[in-house]
This record gives sequence, structure tokens and C-alpha cells, in this order.
Amino acid sequence: MTDNPHEADVAFIEALAALLRSNDLTELEVKREYGEDDSLNVRVSRLAPQAPQVAALAPAAAAVAQAAAPAPDAAVLAPASAEDDPASHPGAVTSPMVGTIYMQAEPGAPSFVSVGDTVSEGQTLLIVEAMKTMNHIPAPRAGKVSRILVENGAPVEFGSPLVILE
Repeated sequence: MTDNPHEADVAFIEALAALLRSNDLTELEVKREYGEDDSLNVRVSRLAPQAPQVAALAPAAAAVAQAAAPAPDAAVLAPASAEDDPASHPGAVTSPMVGTIYMQAEPGAPSFVSVGDTVSEGQTLLIVEAMKTMNHIPAPRAGKVSRILVENGAPVEFGSPLVILE
């Protein structure tokens, strides 16, 4: 055992931070009970790279490009539009949880949907596995699958766009 009880807590927190990085998580929260009136609550989080941070750099990059070139290409300087962001699309189906995507019921089986398929409301689009539970993600409405934004076996975050229905 350590001479200082806080050294064990620091080692525990460092192990949680390493776990956060190694599993590419954005947040981890743990409550450790030592006794009836003694506990340690730890919440470790990190900021994931987000599109708004990148978009914030675009005006500065545009100013540098304008100074460097007398006639810059307008397409290079234009900030990303809402159409480029699949999450803002009105037909976006987003992930209701953090997990792993599966495009078919079992390995070797056909995919639930493909681009161009017409789906009915409630039809399974894909599966998100979370904590060893397979969660079928249903189509919120009938429509045509115009884009599939995830790959089989890929990790997803809560709110990540999965499929675009037209």
C-alpha cells in the first residue's frame, strides 16, 4: 500500500485518463466507494475535434489566401455550407446511443439497406451494439436511402448521423 492514500487516487485517475485515450472515448465517470462516508467521484473528459472548430479557422485562412493571391478561387474561400454537414440534413437518421455499427444481422448476411433502397417507417436500417446489446435502429419515416454515412464495425457517438432518407 502507498504511504499517501491520495497517491492511489492519482494513479486511479491517471489510469482512467489512459483508458479514455486508448478507447477513443470523450467522457468517463466513476464513483469509487471506500466506506460509509468516504467516496471518490471522478469524471474525466476530453474535447473531441468538432467541425465548428475547423470552420472557425476558415475566415482566417481566407484572409491569408486573399493576401497571398490577387484573384483567389471563390470555391476555396467559401465556408462549408449546411448542405455539407449531414447532421443538419432534414432526413438524417442519427444514432440514439454510443456504440458500434452493424449493417447486417450477422456476418455474411445481406445488409439491412443499401443506397437507393426504399424503406418503410419502422424498417430496420442498421444495428448499434451498446454494452453487448444489439439495438435495431428503425426508419423514422418512409423514404429512399440517399446516403449511408457509416461503415460496418465503425464506432459512433450519440447524435452521429447514420443514414440520410429522402
